[in-house]
Amino acid sequence: MIEINGITLEGSGQILKTALSLSAITKKDCHIFNISKTGLTSQHLLAIQSLTKICKGKIEGDKLGSEEVKFFPEELIQNQPIINVKIEAANSITLALQTLTLPALFISHPLKIVFEGGATDTFFSPTIDYFQHVFLKILEMMNLKTEICVKKRGYYPEGGGELEMTIYPSKLKGIHLIERDSLKKIKAFSGASESLKDKKVAERQLSGVREVLGKLKLPIEEKVEYYDTLCPGSHICLVAEFENTVIGTDNLGKLGKRAEDIGKEAALELLKESKTNACLDKHSTEQILPYLALASVKSQVSVSEITDSCRTNIQVIEKFLKGNFEIKGNLITWIP
Repeated sequence: MIEINGITLEGSGQILKTALSLSAITKKDCHIFNISKTGLTSQHLLAIQSLTKICKGKIEGDKLGSEEVKFFPEELIQNQPIINVKIEAANSITLALQTLTLPALFISHPLKIVFEGGATDTFFSPTIDYFQHVFLKILEMMNLKTEICVKKRGYYPEGGGELEMTIYPSKLKGIHLIERDSLKKIKAFSGASESLKDKKVAERQLSGVREVLGKLKLPIEEKVEYYDTLCPGSHICLVAEFENTVIGTDNLGKLGKRAEDIGKEAALELLKESKTNACLDKHSTEQILPYLALASVKSQVSVSEITDSCRTNIQVIEKFLKGNFEIKGNLITWIP
C-alpha cells in the first residue's frame, strides 16, 4: 500500500485528487493520512464519491472531518457510457472534473459525465472557462479529446450549475513546450448573473481589463454573457493564445468590490504570467503533471512558477509511476 503523509506536503485537495486518480488507474492501494487540520471537507468528499462512480473498489474514512482515507481500487467501469454526479451547494464542478478526467481516459468507451448542481465558477478552483479554454487546450496537444457543454452557470453560495462533459479514450502523447512563440490574441470571457445586467457588471469587468491591457495595444477578443442563476455572481477569464501554447488567468466577483477591479486584477495577473515567457501558467502546471507522467515518454515544459503545490504533486506522482521529474530553473522534465 502506498503511504502518503499529508502533513509533509502542501495542498490536501491536490494530494487527494492526484493520489486517488492514479490509484484507480494503477490499481495500487493507497493510504492518505494527516490530510489537513480540519480533515476531509465537502469538496474532498465530492471528489472521492465521484471517483467511485467510475472505479470499483473499497474506501475507508470517506466522511466529513476524517483525517485519513484508504482506497482499495478494483476495475474501472467499462460498461457504463453515462454517469450522473449530483453536487450540493457551491462545491466546484471543475475540481470534480480534475479527479475524473484522468481515469476516464483509460475506459474503453467514451464516457459522458452529467453534473447536476454545484458551481461552474467558485472560489479556490478554476472557472469553467479556464478549465475549458486553457487546461483542456493543453491536453488537446497531448491527444486528449473531450466535448463540454455548460447548460447552466452556478455561482457561490447556492451553486445550481448544470454541465455535461464527454471524455474519449485517448493514448496520451508527450509534449515539448519550451518556447511559446508570438501572441495571436487574447480572449476575454466576462459573465454575470441576469440580476446584475442592469449594473453592466460583465461590461465593467472588461473595462478594467482594457485599463491594463489597452495601453499595450494587444489583440483582444471580448465576449459578454449574462446567465439565469440561483444567486448573483460574476466571473472573468483571460486566455492568451500563442503560436505554441495557451496561458490564462481568471477572477470572481466579490461583494463590495468594484467590477472594474475584478477585471483589472485578472489582467495584471495575466501580464505577470506573460512576462515569464513560460509555456504553462502556474495554475495549469500542477494539473498537467500527471498527464505528462502517464504519457510514458519524455516531456518538457517551461513553467512560470514552481509552486509548493506543484512540488507536492510531483512527490505524489512519483510514488505511483515509474520515472521521475527533473526541475532546472523554470523547466520541468519527465523522464520515464
